[in-house]
Amino acid sequence: MARYRTAFYEPLVADWSNFGNWTQGGSRTATERATGIWKRLLPDFRPPACAAAASGVLDEFIARRTEEGGAAPVS
Repeated sequence: MARYRTAFYEPLVADWSNFGNWTQGGSRTATERATGIWKRLLPDFRPPACAAAASGVLDEFIARRTEEGGAAPVS
């Protein structure tokens, strides 16, 4: 029991409460809980420093492959 809180992965979206508590808490679906999580986290998101470099490389790759006959990017 000493390691219970750290030994297992607790999913972000899952609601492990019993049916009565879940109902009293608003009966929120997994989709509703997930939406609440991303809406709460998105304003504080900062892309990692390496994302800009990777983005440039990927843009070049996509442009080259498109010229070579690859599928056009989806917009």
